[in-house]
Amino acid sequence: MPFMRLLLLVSMSFLMPLKIQADTEAKPVIMPTPWSVADGATINFDVLRGGSPFGSHKLNFSSDGAGGVTVTTDVDLKVKIGPITAYRYELDSIEQWSDGRLVALNSRTNSNGKKKRVDVRRVGSGLDVDATGFEGIVDAAMIPSSHWNLLQMYGDQMLSTETGEVLDINVEQLGREIVVVGGAALEATRYRLSSELAVDLWYDDQSRWVKMLFEARGQSIEYILNELY
Repeated sequence: MPFMRLLLLVSMSFLMPLKIQADTEAKPVIMPTPWSVADGATINFDVLRGGSPFGSHKLNFSSDGAGGVTVTTDVDLKVKIGPITAYRYELDSIEQWSDGRLVALNSRTNSNGKKKRVDVRRVGSGLDVDATGFEGIVDAAMIPSSHWNLLQMYGDQMLSTETGEVLDINVEQLGREIVVVGGAALEATRYRLSSELAVDLWYDDQSRWVKMLFEARGQSIEYILNELY
């Protein structure tokens, strides 16, 4: 091979990676505006399992008008075979927020008789977690896995409201879709949040959580919002 051609190829081998790196440089992530919590708002989902009634998932919000927000979650799911309850899942939690940051969380879960708890409080620049699955200090910016806060889709970790564990997550934005709520159609953005399982969540243009879908134990679990909040 002529010397000049060899020199050209060697030079290109050093230049090409620089060009590829420049072309694929990550663009800044534009954070969405979170939903503006309204005092007395309620998120009320009917939950279906394989298309059949499975229970309910409700969240209630109260605001003090000065940046303080309390979120109460009540999840009640059950599978009945005739008069017998074959499976039951219950989760009750209370989140306390101040100026958009979590300051306390207390939850209790009963999964078919197996009980778990999570107690979180802000200490200095972190969150002190005392829970079934984890004990220690975590990042103060951690968002719990209650899903109502769209900013959860823009992080790489979340705090499990069931066990207190810090879960690594990967989020994909799957595009725009139409979601029907109370007989009315609205546009929403679909996200896929992958951690211990893959969960699809829809948020409308006001950052309201309006739908959820995932698979558990071979069954499709679908959240249908009763009415807009």
